[in-house]
Amino acid sequence: MTVHRRTWIVRVALAIFLVVVVVTLFVGLRLLGIALAAVALLAAGVLAARAAMPARPAGGAGSHCPPPHRPYLIMNLRSGGGKVARYGLAERARERGARVTLLDGSTDVDVTAWARDAVADGADLLGVAGGDGTQAAVAAVAAEHDVPFLVINAGTRNHFALDLGLDPADPVRCLDALIDGVERRVDLGVVGDRAFVNNASFGAYAQIVLDPSYRDDKVGVTLELLPATLARPSSTTLIARADDGWTLAEPNAVLVSNNPYTVAGLTQAGRRERLDGGRLGVLAVRMDGPVKLGVVSRTARSVIVDADTPRIPVGIDGEAVWLPTPVRCTIRPKALRVRLPAPRP
Repeated sequence: MTVHRRTWIVRVALAIFLVVVVVTLFVGLRLLGIALAAVALLAAGVLAARAAMPARPAGGAGSHCPPPHRPYLIMNLRSGGGKVARYGLAERARERGARVTLLDGSTDVDVTAWARDAVADGADLLGVAGGDGTQAAVAAVAAEHDVPFLVINAGTRNHFALDLGLDPADPVRCLDALIDGVERRVDLGVVGDRAFVNNASFGAYAQIVLDPSYRDDKVGVTLELLPATLARPSSTTLIARADDGWTLAEPNAVLVSNNPYTVAGLTQAGRRERLDGGRLGVLAVRMDGPVKLGVVSRTARSVIVDADTPRIPVGIDGEAVWLPTPVRCTIRPKALRVRLPAPRP
């Protein structure tokens, strides 16, 4: 089974928390091999179940809208193992009237600045063919200027695109939204001063995201490093607080998501029922001893993650950053106008 295929099987939230539960319990009993076998069986079950079900968009279908006059798209040539070139996305976008900027990964670029310059130059739609981290950065600019945002699922996993109902096997169809599109308003998460479309992670998983090899094999590196990361004492003590007074001291991992993930059932675990509910999802794991594990799932309008250190690593849509503590997570209800192709799964 290829890395590309596995990334569609094990979604980020599922990888963090279901794998934490299984692996941690068996690591405590020194049965790591059995733990990894259990994870493999779980992944196989998810694959079989998902293959039998059509994609279902989170929330409503959207309303029809006129085509944009000056769309601007950013496309990463390295995303998804080269999907941009393989599907001819740049050429097809230009045929539909879009201005396209290509990233080749050779240098670090500020896509936020590019997006702002495009809006200043008259762009009436912003879009990205790339990973969720790039999607979030450009989506923040689109929300700031209230222009539509086009998601092109050319990344390796693109969870945001999946929850919007876009077909991972057909990124070209996303470009049809430039001609025949519908528009939906969805929520946007904010951690510190940065936006996220999927989630912000703290603790054990954020430490894994810092690993240089994580970007090339997110699922494989997570499965490899997570048991050891959980087993060793952390140099940082976290505390999570929600706006309703809920508090969890010393969690090992915290995931704050743009709307809550489904955590029950193989076919929908790691999916979001909606993207316009105006609530953050909170999933937290705390170990009390070698085998006792607690998992908390709840919602909130805002969450503060504090620590006994002046700054902590945070995984923002799979991108690692360091933020000063305390870190505040909030949600901007229906802040983002998403442009979608009218016919889609």
